[in-house]
Amino acid sequence: MNAESEITRRYRAIWISDVHLGTRGCKAEFLLDFLKKTDSDSLYLVGDIVDGWRLKRSWYWPQAHNDVVQKLLRKARKGTRVIFVPGNHDEFAREYVEHSFGDVQVMEHAVHETADGKTLLILHGDRFDGVVKYAKWLAHLGDWAYTLALTLNHWFNLVRRRLGYPYWSLSAYLKHKVKNAVAFIADFEAAMAEEARRFGVDGVVCGHIHHAEMRMVDGVLYCNDGDWVESCTALVEHFDGRIEIVRWLEESPLSFAPRSLNVPPGKEKACEYSSSRMRGSLRSMVSFARLTR
Repeated sequence: MNAESEITRRYRAIWISDVHLGTRGCKAEFLLDFLKKTDSDSLYLVGDIVDGWRLKRSWYWPQAHNDVVQKLLRKARKGTRVIFVPGNHDEFAREYVEHSFGDVQVMEHAVHETADGKTLLILHGDRFDGVVKYAKWLAHLGDWAYTLALTLNHWFNLVRRRLGYPYWSLSAYLKHKVKNAVAFIADFEAAMAEEARRFGVDGVVCGHIHHAEMRMVDGVLYCNDGDWVESCTALVEHFDGRIEIVRWLEESPLSFAPRSLNVPPGKEKACEYSSSRMRGSLRSMVSFARLTR
């Protein structure tokens, strides 16, 4: 089966963020399934695609993560306009905004115009998170606790899949039961809406908080495309300008596929590239960007 025959949905634009490649919590198989079955004129990568924070501490790059990167680059080569807006976990890329890597454009922020004439500001959103902006050490502590929750979530869902139940995010459930988290999300949405008004646009598309949402906030269309470590969600624009959230966990057959309990996290198929070669490739990209600045 060729790549074209796998495509079942075509959109005018797709937004994804918070993939966190380089971590064990990343649902790379689900994202690869989504990328294989969808096509779009524009594809926006709205930050935290690669988790540089985690990779600095320990190198983890299985074959599935490499497959996602290759699929994104292949889409760009075949004519999809791919825009990468870095987030806080891949902030190393912010030094190279206004450059391109393999036909992928790197931008600090972008503005998208929908088919029905609405303008949308696109940015990751971490610069409106007071913890990340003013106390980075606390953000790293929160990242550690979040990773622990994802590990528990991994084992919890291995048991569910073994019993024939679909994927269910324990970590997302716990997060949204905490009153402080709910209050933080509301404050974040209000800050993003205010930024959209400052830019004079009709709405905003962001990520960062791992909570897919689409609603009006004080007259501004607020859209968050979610994540690919818990909910596996994307934001899409249809060719008539309609925007919706796609919840891939509810639609992908991978949610119901059985998986052996004998494979512990971290023992997935290794990338065919050694870690040293992958690091060398990343260094080469950075060197190229410096030469073209």
